[in-house]
Amino acid sequence: MPYVQSGTATVHFRTSALPGPTLVLAHGFLMDESMFEPMRKPLADAGINLVTVDARGHGRTRAPLGERFSYWDLAADMLAVLDSMNIERAVIGGMSQGGFAAMRLALAAPHRVRGLALMSTEAGDCSPAELAWYRVFFERWHSDEPIAPLIAELAPQLIGGHDPRAWREWTVRWNDSDRSALRAAAQCLMDRRSLTHRLAEITVPALVLRGSHDGTSTAQKSEAMVAGLSGADGVVTIPGAGHGATWTHPELVAPLLIRLVERAVHEERVAKTRGIVRTIETAPTWTESAAASAGSPVAISPTAVAI
Repeated sequence: MPYVQSGTATVHFRTSALPGPTLVLAHGFLMDESMFEPMRKPLADAGINLVTVDARGHGRTRAPLGERFSYWDLAADMLAVLDSMNIERAVIGGMSQGGFAAMRLALAAPHRVRGLALMSTEAGDCSPAELAWYRVFFERWHSDEPIAPLIAELAPQLIGGHDPRAWREWTVRWNDSDRSALRAAAQCLMDRRSLTHRLAEITVPALVLRGSHDGTSTAQKSEAMVAGLSGADGVVTIPGAGHGATWTHPELVAPLLIRLVERAVHEERVAKTRGIVRTIETAPTWTESAAASAGSPVAISPTAVAI
């Protein structure tokens, strides 16, 4: 299994090892890179080299326990993966928190990004109510409270649907996981800052996708991203899907990703023939200060928060 060193993290990734255009996907909170496995074959059949990356605190990626990081660091991890494979430009994407990192990579290193796939995600920061819910939930997650009720609460929100069979692979992993390993990832989630005001800087072709039953990545949040992204054609809604549309409806998501990659490659070729593709020499900055603020707990539905 391939690994690459990125700062203090040893980052695990998987590649289809194909010569075609590369699509890098980052997973959501409490998931890992295998969540995109159902789409690997259809993407390969279309000639696309799918690269999937485990985030810090998840999967096989390893970082110093308790060391704080931001989504800019996860963006740097994806860039390190591209560097290790000598891939200069790729379509970058992510689901939920993976989208947070993908947007930051597109801002920090625009010359490395051909297109952007934003799935079940948002550009904003946590509202006070969301932040309050996170604090309570993660306090429970890191306590000695039995984990089964927490998992039962989380699975429908994080994956979606009403059939436990769609959740079973992940609920088994959560039940067997080291609950303390999520502390830094949880802090990263709560500390993130809004990028809404910077979306206009991203001009590559973009896909904004959500499930019709997703109470986390709402239509309003998705439309706000589309409004800021000149390369987005509108919100694509997957009928019947929840937050985990990439896992539950791969047969619908994969063709959309194929279309995005094809569009990005085509537009890049057109731009090159017109002589308007230039290498950006400015070095990326991978820092983001904490944005969490104190507040009184507010009772809200778990379906209103994004992880």
